[in-house]
Amino acid sequence: MFNRKNAYLRRYKNHSALSFARFISSRITFKSKRTFSKLIVRIAIIGIMLGLGVMILSIAVIKGFKGEIKDKVRGFAGDIQIIKLDNNNSYENSSFADSAAVVKNIRSLKQVVSITPYATKPGIIKANNEIEGVVLKGVDKTYKWDYIKKALVSGSVINFKDSTLQVLISQYTANRLKLKAGDDLLMYFIKEGQPARKRKFKIKGIFNLGVDEVDKTFVISDLALIRRLNNWKKGEIGGYEVRVNDFDRVGSTADAIDDILPIILKSNTIVENYPTIFEWLKLLDVNTVVMLVLMTAVAVINMISALLIMILERTAMIGIFKAMGAGNWVIQKIFLYNAAYLIGVGLLLGNLLGLGIGYFQQRTHFFKLDQASYYMTFVPIKFEAGDVILLNLSTLVVCLLVLIIPSMLVTRISPVKAIRFK
Repeated sequence: MFNRKNAYLRRYKNHSALSFARFISSRITFKSKRTFSKLIVRIAIIGIMLGLGVMILSIAVIKGFKGEIKDKVRGFAGDIQIIKLDNNNSYENSSFADSAAVVKNIRSLKQVVSITPYATKPGIIKANNEIEGVVLKGVDKTYKWDYIKKALVSGSVINFKDSTLQVLISQYTANRLKLKAGDDLLMYFIKEGQPARKRKFKIKGIFNLGVDEVDKTFVISDLALIRRLNNWKKGEIGGYEVRVNDFDRVGSTADAIDDILPIILKSNTIVENYPTIFEWLKLLDVNTVVMLVLMTAVAVINMISALLIMILERTAMIGIFKAMGAGNWVIQKIFLYNAAYLIGVGLLLGNLLGLGIGYFQQRTHFFKLDQASYYMTFVPIKFEAGDVILLNLSTLVVCLLVLIIPSMLVTRISPVKAIRFK
């Protein structure tokens, strides 16, 4: 009975201390008439608002960049390319026979979405007294045109039922050669020991991916034409393009494909084929980490300054509470509750700022970029709920944990000196 009474008293005392701390904190927060601390508090809230807003936008922009650029490269070249295992490092593929068994085995992998044949062959375009070196990429009717259709500036994709030789060229090539959809062009193909062979094409469409490595290099036509130019046998191809459903696992999927490929074939991921682009994307991750650390540090420093000033302004109040029997931790909680409220206001405003600007950019593409440097004409934004929630929670937790240290200043305040100071 005695033990139960002590336990009840302890719980009552703890509950009373908690209620006391919350009550005093609410009075300080909502009823304070001190002008100087109000100014510092507002500066701290603005600091948290700007810090969180910038962090949300930084993550959204970086993910937008990475997503857009990956989609551009994947949309043109697939995720994994399967080619013949030899020493040929040129743009002209070595041929091998299209195998239904190989295709079936690759399709059996859960990560694989599609597999389509292709081949490439270098050529020279001549039009309007201008010439341009390009690589002809041949595809067949199974090719996935989804992303190319989105990137079309004019015209349409190739119609394989039409007997006319058709080609898709990039906006870069069209501008260089002063061409438009519907125009004709001549393309020359040169092979050692043979005379140049020329073919007349009709421009079916013009695309603009915004990736120099693609736009300055490739044009798209029919795979059957490359077969005829190279005197390949019926059914021979230059390679397969494989698309996967999870790009983060493209490396492991390529390894799984290698395990079931014939010994004469090998696989390369687009990360290996376009190393410059993906190394640049990795650098963006480093920049993001630096930005997050700096913005968190700014928010923490602002809150520490605000908390210290609030404590120093209320030295006499702390002395009175101590004289009345309040413990150090109870008084610390008063200021920590107050700081938590201020951080919450800053987080709310930061979310409104970051998400507001982000959604505005998504709708209007107001902020523009130089496509030659950034692969796109506007700043891309990609929000993910998990990122926003994690940023809010981490900012709140880090700020509160760091503020425990300056709140310990109350333990150094003597009741007698504090009351006399009043």
